[in-house]
Amino acid sequence: MSPSPRICVAVGRENIDDAVAVAESVASLADVVEIRLDCLATPNITPFIEKIKQPLLFTNRPQWEGGEFVGNEEQRLVPLLQAVSEKVAYVDLELLAPAESQQRMRSALLSSTTQLILSWHNFTNTPSREELIGRMAMMQDNGADIGKIITTAHDYEDVLRVLQLQEVAAKLDFPLIAFCMGKPGIISRVATCGLGGYMTYCAVNEQEATAPGQLSVTAIREIYALMGS
Repeated sequence: MSPSPRICVAVGRENIDDAVAVAESVASLADVVEIRLDCLATPNITPFIEKIKQPLLFTNRPQWEGGEFVGNEEQRLVPLLQAVSEKVAYVDLELLAPAESQQRMRSALLSSTTQLILSWHNFTNTPSREELIGRMAMMQDNGADIGKIITTAHDYEDVLRVLQLQEVAAKLDFPLIAFCMGKPGIISRVATCGLGGYMTYCAVNEQEATAPGQLSVTAIREIYALMGS
């Protein structure tokens, strides 16, 4: 029997009080709450740690990886390193982040229980199987506790190529988050956990998706309930 799906609800609000309130409102439906620091006008992890009891994931996504953060790399790392020092459940760092950033993060993690998600997003297409497996290998080699590969699907073949990565991840004993953005990729967001995926992501509601094709937490919970998950 497959384990229950791990559902991460992404919160991307500009105002910190709004973000905390929204995170509190969806926490009971979430297994993990992702706080998109790059969406906040003034990033601050403390209010979330104080208010949210569910496991927290902090992400500070730069523009070059589809996020909102526009400052320098030093500024971008500050709240993520603070989150590690506070021993939150997860932090997300991009696979293509500078080597120095990755080294600083790995060093900080040595004295923390925080798990590192190394992520890679392709907002244009879905590369070949060989490239996708290569990205996964890079994540594992670079010290990720969990890998995250998200591509854009144009047809069902793209979707299958990404979902089949779980076969390789299982052989490597490497926890992997892998699904597709875009309308053809919606099914992969639902199916991934049942196929061995570590976690799937959803939105607070239909209007607040932080990625193309993201379902609301209510919708994905309803789907899983119908599936008996």
